[in-house]
Amino acid sequence: MRPLLIFIAILLTGCLTTDSTMPRQTQTAQQFKKRVTREMAANYLLFLPADYKANSKDRWPLMLFLHGAGERGTNLTAVTRHGPPKVVKTNANFPFILVSPQCPTGERWSNETLLALLDDIIRKHRVDTNRIYLTGLSMGGYGTWSLSTAHPEKFAAIAPICGGGDTISILLADGKRKDQLKRLPIWAFHGGKDPVVNVEESEKMVAAYKRIGNRNVELTIYPEAGHDSWTETYNNPKLYEWFLSHRLR
Repeated sequence: MRPLLIFIAILLTGCLTTDSTMPRQTQTAQQFKKRVTREMAANYLLFLPADYKANSKDRWPLMLFLHGAGERGTNLTAVTRHGPPKVVKTNANFPFILVSPQCPTGERWSNETLLALLDDIIRKHRVDTNRIYLTGLSMGGYGTWSLSTAHPEKFAAIAPICGGGDTISILLADGKRKDQLKRLPIWAFHGGKDPVVNVEESEKMVAAYKRIGNRNVELTIYPEAGHDSWTETYNNPKLYEWFLSHRLR
């Protein structure tokens, strides 16, 4: 059975646990540093699929996950509280290379640092550059909107959760960048009763993309959910199927 089918089967049964017969795969702490005009650095967790082989000709889809404000700091374990880094703690069959950076205390996600980190991962690992996916929650939802709007050419699909962003940069896009924004597959999620980030923030971003002609943008609103719209989202196997159904070329 292929890794994706195994992963989906586990999610559908609600048994995200590891037994002694399953391959055991862990996330490893990594550090990235680069100096261009300034030093860029990021601590991150790296997960490689169970049958990933560095000397293979195969290339793997990559998921970049951006956490929320509550997981900022220097303790990388905090990054595993929610989302895909939590999922892979008990599921070695997650079918993506998973990169989960940690934002420093008091800071916001930096597009420049994230792009440099992504390029470093691509250089060091067997990444399928036509299947790079971006997702994040709360502050990471804002980061997802920001990074993908600024660099839509990098991502095959994005899934921002309970975030928001700058609609002007979407509406004023032109030329090649506008074409890239129009083709970017987007599946956004939000809680209808979110007291932290109003659902209107996601609605405005989706409306802006639709206004420039993007016909592959969708917003799922959980009517009774508060700020935590991510647990249901990341436990849904359809999300991972949806990601893998898209590629750049």
